[in-house]
Amino acid sequence: MKKTILAVCIGILLPAALPAQKKYEATWESVDSRPVPEWFTDAKFGIFIHWGLYSVPAWGPLPSDGAGVYDCYAEWYWAKLMDKNSKVNPLFTEFHRRNYGETFTYPDFASRFTCEMFKPDSWAKLFREAGARYVVLTSKHHEGFALWPSEHAWNWNAVDVGPHRDLAGDLTEAVRKEGLHMGFYYSLYEWFNPLYHSDPDRYVTGHMIPQMKDLVNRYRPDVVWTDGEWDYPSEKWKSTEFLAWLYNESPVRETVVVNDRWGKETRSLHGGIYTTEYDLVHDGKMDGASSKHPWEECRGIGHSFGYNRNEQLEDYSTSEQLVHLLIDKVSTGGNLLLNIGPTADGRIPVIMQQRLADIGRWLERNGEAIYGTRAWDVATGQPDIQAAFTCKGNDLYVICRKYPAKAITVKGIAKKPSSVTLLGSSARVGCSQSGKNLTLTPPPPTTAGGEHAWVFKLAGAIR
Repeated sequence: MKKTILAVCIGILLPAALPAQKKYEATWESVDSRPVPEWFTDAKFGIFIHWGLYSVPAWGPLPSDGAGVYDCYAEWYWAKLMDKNSKVNPLFTEFHRRNYGETFTYPDFASRFTCEMFKPDSWAKLFREAGARYVVLTSKHHEGFALWPSEHAWNWNAVDVGPHRDLAGDLTEAVRKEGLHMGFYYSLYEWFNPLYHSDPDRYVTGHMIPQMKDLVNRYRPDVVWTDGEWDYPSEKWKSTEFLAWLYNESPVRETVVVNDRWGKETRSLHGGIYTTEYDLVHDGKMDGASSKHPWEECRGIGHSFGYNRNEQLEDYSTSEQLVHLLIDKVSTGGNLLLNIGPTADGRIPVIMQQRLADIGRWLERNGEAIYGTRAWDVATGQPDIQAAFTCKGNDLYVICRKYPAKAITVKGIAKKPSSVTLLGSSARVGCSQSGKNLTLTPPPPTTAGGEHAWVFKLAGAIR
């Protein structure tokens, strides 16, 4: 009798057995079989943050200077300054000599990376109000400077020098308080790390992988966004070994999202989400909209990721352009990771705040057509209405980049909608159907309200 009671008690106290988790092997075939967590494909909009010692000079050339896309990146300041073969090296050299002198070296910027105006709670509130669902911070760019107290970057991290503050940890706490997902960018290589150049194998096993594991174990990120992979194939970086650990043993094994930058051969082929950058096609690979695989476009509001003081108003995308960019990416099946570049003292430039606030206002009205949606496989429409389409369940969303001045026809509607509405408006929308063509008669613009783009919801229009 006592044994029976004991067994019952044990049964109550012990948790129910969890389903056996799939064991991922350190091969691309195995790790590629892991699905991208659905939270990411539902989130649609994230904030990228490039912030480091390059935020002190905060300078790069512009397209008007003859600079190419990558030449405009202010976060590449150190590399362009040292690369005598770069066509923009003379521009960087002249700027540096004129403003900092001949003997001032890039590492000297560490004492000027002060971050005294950094208010992580304010940043996180701004991101939430912008409508972002996740944040990705550069934990370490190609310069190797870490924004957390990494023992693998002794005296080259934000706690040992500069602000003397765990920037990554403080922002992570603030972002999660606002209910957003937090992630980190991490550069696999480091431009001027002596170990990387003398013994890359030892760099990978003794520096890079331990440092990445520390980042994961310490902050439990929802995104691990790698870069700087192009020097070597993934085998050299031991990428599949790390991903097998991440998916099998790490504290974020069930929720973490990774990208496709794990070796010179991996973009648009291996890893997690595929990534495009300023809509550039890398090595002839996918351009985003052509992929059925989960993907994400990343870019800055201007020409650079890191803050570039050289940029003028005309170098920044307008709020309307950014809303349209988000619509374009989501309606073709992707996410948008929009970058901001904070200043060295820890401020988000006001123009960037304004752009994010405008996106947030648009999403507050129209977010139903963005979050949790998917691309509509039979998307058609009339080019003159500049329409994009998303769908969720049985509902279809028709997103017009310009307010339609006349009736518009949407093709491919097999079922008459149960209702047709203009999001954010109580004005009546006329609707008639002929075969698979649905004609919408929009209300007068004076009663429609809104700005930048307008969304018509066709409830129950998809079988």
